Amino acid sequence: MKLLLRVAPGIVRKPLIASVILETGALVNIERASIDAVSGEIVLDVSQEKCRQVKDALERLGVDVILLEIPVIRDDSECVHCGACVAICPTGTFHFEDWRVVGEPGRCVQCGACVTACPHRALRLVLK
Repeated sequence: MKLLLRVAPGIVRKPLIASVILETGALVNIERASIDAVSGEIVLDVSQEKCRQVKDALERLGVDVILLEIPVIRDDSECVHCGACVAICPTGTFHFEDWRVVGEPGRCVQCGACVTACPHRALRLVLK
């Protein structure tokens, strides 16, 4: 399962992920991270069995956590299956099947490259 973490200025310098790994024993994979001196946004991949435990532990530390069940949404009425998203996606979330673009949400790390590349604005990131 994928978790989107938003880290506020007051806690961005603390070892949040390491603390949660030690507390929960979960194996996590950092799939995308953008962190500076005052804030951060991180996408983690966590096993389904440990996802709730990791989410709860991060929230106790003050992290805003969003479960990314469907990280990118496609408007089928706008998509012309041009493949711009296929070409730009760094994780291979999109591919062609029978000349139609198909997505595998479990691969998406919400980098936004597909949204920017889509000439018909058929894609948007899910941010609750």
